[in-house]
Amino acid sequence: MQGKGFIKFMAILLGIVCLYSLSFNLVTYNVEKDAKAFAKGDAVKEKAYLDSMATVPVYPVLGLTYQQVKGKEINLGLDLKGGMNVTMEISLAELTKSLANNTNDATFNQALSNAQTQMNAGGKDFVTIFVNEYEKLAPNGKLADFFATQDNTEQLKANASNADVKKFLSKEGNSAIDRSFTILRSRIDGFGVVAPNMQKQEGSNRIFIEMPGVQDKERVRKLLQGSAELQFWQVYQNDEVVGILENINKTLALTVKDTTATAASTNAADTAKKGGKLAGLTKTAAKDTTAAGKKADAAKNNPLYSVLSIPTYQAENGQQALRPGPVVAWVLQKDTAKVKAYFARPEIKPLIPNTLKFMWSLKPMEGSKVYELYAIKVTSLDGRPSLGGDAVSNAIQGYDQKNRPEVTMYMNSDGAAKWKKITADASADPNNKKAIAIVLDNTVYSAPTVQNEIPNGVSSISGSFTLEDTKDLANILKAGKLPAPAKIASDYVVGPSLGQQAIESGLWSFVIAFIVILVFMALYYSKAGWVANLALVINLFFIMGVLAAFGAVLTLPGIAGIVLTIGLSVDANILIFERVREELAQGKSTAVSIKEGFKHAMSSIIDSNVTLFILGIILFIFGTGPVQGFATTLCVGIVTSLFAAVLISRVIFDSLLSKKANISFDNSVTRNAFKNIAFNFVGHRKLYYIISSLIIVAGIGFYVKNDGLHLGVDFKGGRTYMVKFDKQMNTEDVSKKLVEKFDGEEALVKTAGTDNSLKITTPFHINDQDQNADKVVEGALRKGLDELGTKYSIESSQKVTPTIASDIIYGAYGAILFSCVVMFIYILVRFRKWQYGLGAVIALFHDVLLVLSFYTILDGVLPFPLEIGQDFIAAILTVMGYTMTETVVVFDRIREKLAESGKVDVYGKERDTLINFALNSTLSRTILTSLTVFFVLMVIFIFGGDSIRGFIFALLIGRIIGTYSSLCISTPIVIDLSKKEASK
Repeated sequence: MQGKGFIKFMAILLGIVCLYSLSFNLVTYNVEKDAKAFAKGDAVKEKAYLDSMATVPVYPVLGLTYQQVKGKEINLGLDLKGGMNVTMEISLAELTKSLANNTNDATFNQALSNAQTQMNAGGKDFVTIFVNEYEKLAPNGKLADFFATQDNTEQLKANASNADVKKFLSKEGNSAIDRSFTILRSRIDGFGVVAPNMQKQEGSNRIFIEMPGVQDKERVRKLLQGSAELQFWQVYQNDEVVGILENINKTLALTVKDTTATAASTNAADTAKKGGKLAGLTKTAAKDTTAAGKKADAAKNNPLYSVLSIPTYQAENGQQALRPGPVVAWVLQKDTAKVKAYFARPEIKPLIPNTLKFMWSLKPMEGSKVYELYAIKVTSLDGRPSLGGDAVSNAIQGYDQKNRPEVTMYMNSDGAAKWKKITADASADPNNKKAIAIVLDNTVYSAPTVQNEIPNGVSSISGSFTLEDTKDLANILKAGKLPAPAKIASDYVVGPSLGQQAIESGLWSFVIAFIVILVFMALYYSKAGWVANLALVINLFFIMGVLAAFGAVLTLPGIAGIVLTIGLSVDANILIFERVREELAQGKSTAVSIKEGFKHAMSSIIDSNVTLFILGIILFIFGTGPVQGFATTLCVGIVTSLFAAVLISRVIFDSLLSKKANISFDNSVTRNAFKNIAFNFVGHRKLYYIISSLIIVAGIGFYVKNDGLHLGVDFKGGRTYMVKFDKQMNTEDVSKKLVEKFDGEEALVKTAGTDNSLKITTPFHINDQDQNADKVVEGALRKGLDELGTKYSIESSQKVTPTIASDIIYGAYGAILFSCVVMFIYILVRFRKWQYGLGAVIALFHDVLLVLSFYTILDGVLPFPLEIGQDFIAAILTVMGYTMTETVVVFDRIREKLAESGKVDVYGKERDTLINFALNSTLSRTILTSLTVFFVLMVIFIFGGDSIRGFIFALLIGRIIGTYSSLCISTPIVIDLSKKEASK
């Protein structure tokens, strides 16, 4: 063998790189083991120990700190460690409107609305869609009239064309996404997430964020979605607004007929919030009481007051009097949405002056579920606050004089001057000192009464805040304001217990599958099998080392990809060994047989691995999250498998031959396996067509019976919760109870495994843009589950908005169609016959239809959900890869036989004979590789855990279908496609 020295050099070099990359995991393991020993089960002590080691050198010789080493190890994904990933969507519609100074132009806003509607339906380029929509509505309209201002005169002239405006908006949009990425990265770093993963999704306005180990999902959602728009507003007093509320109530009484809400009943003496304060200012909270809620029958006459209470207190004369201050109403948390809806009604909007804004308190009043409603005073013509957040130069978390958490803000010189005047005006009248509302993202954090002028621009925000609240607030203010609102378009939360379970099941599946392959190769191929096993061990080491070097995140699908890659790497060894056995059967020496076996198998090995690698790349491009993890390990594994199975194993064989070692490729049991087989695949092809057609027709029948395919939440949008109960639950009872709590919305409940777990999916509030929507839905879920009277735990949750779902669907279609086109082109180029390419593509569609048919037939029969989602698409593409590898091997044998005969092509019975020969001569390889992969998949299916069981099931049946298809469909169909050519 030529180049043995170079191969040895490359193997040693790659081994050193892999060993170095994997060493970081060993170092962090030792540090974390010491932390556990020190903490003795105390999580706080363990974290404190690791924090103290962050800057301490822990890697010998290199002197790398624990923090540096931690960033270089293979990190575990959410499904193995627990945590949260989110897809943030930057609102380009809001950015566009902001750049146009929030114009009220009807045509402009209609175009904006139309563009957003198209984006929700799967549109890609918001700016292009918006400009096109505007030009449809106003063919002669000039967008520069809205966007050309004195502030951007260098970028956009007043006479700019719509095309120029489009370029300007695209540039501003890309800049906003880049700035949002930087700001979100800063917030996450401040949050303290270890090894977060952030990616901008190219060509879209989305940012993917993965945060392993994070469990406080509400805190994360608030941290990420807050735009950090800090504002300081003047406020109205309660007595200035009560008349407006009275008019609203009277108008609603005439228009709202059926009101069933209950009154907000509170005792302010128990629930009044303790005074927040601004540095140098104090706010005194009176001990007040509010009347009990209205009776149910009074709700018809007082719709607003049935969900809202006017703050009052008992005066010295014993009468109820309006409570002074900017809080104009108290509202129960469950009624806040109703109040918002009332204020948004067309007949109510004219009753609210343009100088008045209503805003909610950040939190309910202490010890209650009652929120405060503030009356914000708008004093400027452009609707801007008295002072904006751009005046704040720094923010630090600290404690006030009573040792309560607070945030201290430092203003720049311009902001300090404005703040001095604002506070001076508010405290000018000693008998009527005014309050200032401190607002972040349209939520009132505090509204202290100004006691004195503040000259130095140093102020504090305090109140009923936890330490985490003030840390996050300081973090947000310091990171800066997002250039456009950011919403969570999808999120996925995995609890730590589910992650630990996934680690155990994943490792077990990995170990058992690896042992199965090693035992099989040793038993079937004798000593040659041990050479293959050594190459497999080296291959595994290379895979893990390369993944570590690239900083890959290891997920459960990633482990499945590694195990599957190891199974597929056996394919190369089997191809080589079967060809060696053919050469030995012809009486050639072992050395010559090994040389010829490697030579003749190389074409099939390269073709099959290239097709799989191409599909892996397509998976990576079109997939997200776990699918990309699977694709990454698949591609890395294919490259290392070729190196280990082909090159390193050849070096080992040459070394054994040089030592005159006896090398056997079989034993007495396997020596005559698959000999003298002459099955007429071509002659029975019409029977196979009928069998496949019957299965597909049955699938269509069950599709109609089941009202379509069972789409996963990532394909239809909605929320999914994985809930584990203490005992087995009736799915219909759970669904019925949850439908009540979800206001009649669907609650699809299915069993998920054998440990009393249920998968609950609902579209409830999925289109609600309110930041509290997630909390509302989970609250309704818990309320329904609580009423079932059984202990439970929510192990994981996932949210996908319809916009994301439509993008995923289009991406899935694109991945499958693109794969078919690429496979056709590859086969056409390699074999120079369109019939071969078309036959392979027809087989691919055949496989997809058969897998879908089995999914519809078995849906509801198996004890785990068969959902059509991203994982299923990954499985389908992998199945397509199986079929292609099997088919390419047969095509290679046909090409080889034609070359031996000196003919370009043959037709009729001669072609039938040739194709049957090719199929039968490769039958041993086809069955053996199929069995090894099938055994591997079966091990993962049994031991791999519930979270990937549906995914592996698709691969299992796909492997069977792929083997059947390559033997009975793809190659025989070339006969029928070539008949017209033969007749010519």
